[in-house]
Amino acid sequence: MTAVPLPGELTLVDDRARRILDAAVRLAETGGFSAVRLRDVAQASGVALGTVYKRFRSKEDLLVGVLSLELVGLRERFASEPLQGETRLERLVQCFAALTETLCARPHLGRAVIRSAATGENALAERLQRFHTALMELIVGAIRGRDDGPVSALELDRLAVLEDVWFSRLVGWTGGLLSPEMVVDQVARAARLLYRDDGDA
Repeated sequence: MTAVPLPGELTLVDDRARRILDAAVRLAETGGFSAVRLRDVAQASGVALGTVYKRFRSKEDLLVGVLSLELVGLRERFASEPLQGETRLERLVQCFAALTETLCARPHLGRAVIRSAATGENALAERLQRFHTALMELIVGAIRGRDDGPVSALELDRLAVLEDVWFSRLVGWTGGLLSPEMVVDQVARAARLLYRDDGDA
């Protein structure tokens, strides 16, 4: 069976796979991701059930596929419309705001993503780790700017901390404790603390 494509591979996904992923998103937002069945996805996408199983072996595979496709969309967006902040800190806050908006715009799907990541299921662990690497690459590329220099080891450590803060706040959003705006605000506050000693950050 074909493995679920991840960022960097999704640019080569055919129209049929995209139709499957689009149908999964529509169904998830209608009745929640837990209610999504591959048979329903096949019917909604107009694709044979065997074809769906060939590309996506489970609902979890669909989840990672949809998430990866969203990341590719953000990568293309940042490439065509680079973040406009004067400093890396400003661009970093804008980047996490865009990530949060993308994830929370489809709340049923977004909550399913966060819950799956939080459970640490073995079936998803490897794919989510690869997704984490792709996410870090996206953030680094977004904050550097067109003519900016390399990202230091210290800055990579800071970004890893911010990802952890972001994820923990998204868990709060999943539980109804935080709004998307509060998630962005708290990540921004953490970023300012981490970068406060950098006069040109």
